[in-house]
Amino acid sequence: MNAGRVSCVDREVTAVPIRLIGDPVLRRPAEPVVDFDAELRRLVDDLRTTLADSGGAGLAAPQIGVSLRVFAIAPQLSDGKLDHFVNPVLAFPDEEEQSGPEGCLSIPGIYLDTKRRKNVAAKGFTVDGDPVQIVGEGLLARCLQHETDHLDGVLFIDRLDANRQALLRAVLAEANWPEATVKVNPH
Repeated sequence: MNAGRVSCVDREVTAVPIRLIGDPVLRRPAEPVVDFDAELRRLVDDLRTTLADSGGAGLAAPQIGVSLRVFAIAPQLSDGKLDHFVNPVLAFPDEEEQSGPEGCLSIPGIYLDTKRRKNVAAKGFTVDGDPVQIVGEGLLARCLQHETDHLDGVLFIDRLDANRQALLRAVLAEANWPEATVKVNPH
């Protein structure tokens, strides 16, 4: 991985290695953030830098080894309005679903059609503790759901139907992924 460096006033921010499937931190529910302090700002900076370096759509704190309810999203997904969420809570205004290819930086090279809700409203906080809300559809809705799942210890592969899960297990076993388990679909 290319460790991109960005200059900051108080420290140098470096892209952090992304944890891969099999790492236990990816399967643990993350703890809520209670302190909106310099440490949280550093975490959000690390998420932003690592996400930009990876070229992904979103990145959750557990993916860089920190079990806190924080994630970053690519700014272009929200038209630059918001690029991170702290302690997100999702609501779904309707039952409409979408199906489309989904991948994960913690499972590189695997992209599979995954069902998600088409529309979502996310509430949470900024790094400074200010309340925020964003309503999204399509790719933004998919990203918000995917990253919130990470905070709950759920990977997108857990949302696949039984046939796709069996195919994925075979691919992961052939690739020798360590402890690559797929949970029962939570929905």
